[in-house]
Amino acid sequence: MFNSKSIIPVVLGAAVTLLYGCSSTSDLPQAKTRASKTSNVDNYQYLIGPGDALNIFVWRNPEISGQYTVRPDGKVTTSLVEDIEVAGRTPSTLARQIEEKLSTFINNPRVTVSVNNFQGPLAEQVRVIGEAANPQAISYKQNLTLLDLMIAVGGLTEFADGNGAKLVRVKNGEQHTYNINIDDLIRDGDISKNVDILPGDIIIIPEAWF
Repeated sequence: MFNSKSIIPVVLGAAVTLLYGCSSTSDLPQAKTRASKTSNVDNYQYLIGPGDALNIFVWRNPEISGQYTVRPDGKVTTSLVEDIEVAGRTPSTLARQIEEKLSTFINNPRVTVSVNNFQGPLAEQVRVIGEAANPQAISYKQNLTLLDLMIAVGGLTEFADGNGAKLVRVKNGEQHTYNINIDDLIRDGDISKNVDILPGDIIIIPEAWF
């Protein structure tokens, strides 16, 4: 009898092959106590993304200060300036940009930008797909590890092949695929299987063959 459940691993495997068939497969080094020096995120700065809530404070001008949500197009509209492009900028860079625009209306403006409800740019979000308890996109945080990520998505389902999972990463414009052993990490407590996660990583967890 045809069993649609049995073809799920085949379909997922085929999708991975089509998407990442040209990438190399190897093992990642064990996670460090901080981001690896090769990760290029030692001086990581948070970039604003769609969905972020921005607190824009203009010194001595409370009437034009306020909280604004970044629209899906990466822009916000403030009291005096319409459609400011904010996605992909750091809060301090955005503050200087707003000061420049407000200088048309205010003498020597001083602006502070803070962020709530962190989402980050889509390109920097870490995605977990497949047999996680709660597959989702996670906003990247400095020094994020695989263990942190699995806690965020609620671990594995009972049908997951955690040791068959892959991490897909883009480096210098090329896609690379790495073996990761999630079963050993979270079910056996083998902390040596913990690895660093970088902005934009994709974790693919297949279903186990029974």
